[in-house]
Amino acid sequence: MATMRGFPVIVACAWVLWSGATWAQNKYPSRPIRLVIPFAPGGGSDVTARLLGPRLAERLGQPVVIDNRPAASGVVGADIVAKAVPDGYTLLGTTVTFVINGTLQKGLPYDAFKDFTPITQVIVSPFGLLLHPSVPAKTVKEFIAYARANPGKLLYGSSGPGSSPHLSAELFLSMAGLKMTHVPYKGIAPAITAQLGNEVQVAFSNMFSTLGHWKAGRLRLIAHGGGKRVESFPDIPTIAESGLPGYESSNWYGYVATAKTPPAIIRTLNQAFVAAVNQPDVRKTLIAQGNDVIANSPEEFAKVIEADAKRWGGIGRKLGIRLD
Repeated sequence: MATMRGFPVIVACAWVLWSGATWAQNKYPSRPIRLVIPFAPGGGSDVTARLLGPRLAERLGQPVVIDNRPAASGVVGADIVAKAVPDGYTLLGTTVTFVINGTLQKGLPYDAFKDFTPITQVIVSPFGLLLHPSVPAKTVKEFIAYARANPGKLLYGSSGPGSSPHLSAELFLSMAGLKMTHVPYKGIAPAITAQLGNEVQVAFSNMFSTLGHWKAGRLRLIAHGGGKRVESFPDIPTIAESGLPGYESSNWYGYVATAKTPPAIIRTLNQAFVAAVNQPDVRKTLIAQGNDVIANSPEEFAKVIEADAKRWGGIGRKLGIRLD
């Protein structure tokens, strides 16, 4: 009898808890959202986040606060989000480096493929091969010839060991049979700043974040790693067509939440990101900067992450790159 008498009370409590949780999700978001960018200010992921932030805030009705945490090729920032409460208030801006870390780096404080939930991949941007003007080469063939004649003389910068710019360069060197010295930085923006000062002569960076420099002649963009020429810059050849057949390397920017974030919140975030990216002025800006606009679903983004883990993991193992 005690059990029977207590049952309505239990049901009532359960209904209150369920309806309260549902109400909280329906009210999401009710406070500012923190968007962790695990790289230095000024890089492509930072610029993209700051372009989207105000549009996301308009859509969600809450401020979106950009929090740059540049360290360890994005690991520090990713770890913050991996350990956050799964309530949709702490998000991570990711690049293909996130997948490379998860595939090649030992001892990560999180699991890149289990501790996060995809929201959307927003753009794909081919890596440009950038030279300091002191390098006497204007084509990929000329650059390969110069580097081959001066083994070990050239320095190349990246956003850290195992980052996508690092692997892009190592893939190029391996395929071309070249030797250069790697100089890692805490983000691609500091690496490009160093290149402007001729501390390093070579860098692989997305065309997005270096547009002003190569258009002004401060750096020389001789080709990019896309599978085809970019719509907004049709005069810039691909690396594959201009001296290194088969080479391809592109970056992407996307957003993930902590694992176990409620599906309703992920849907809300996905809709907000897709709407922000597809606003005419945003889309026009992104395309003008050499990007392909994607804005896909969480499920589609998950497939991209899985495919890139296999691709870059295979390349890293082939080149003998293992991060400790």
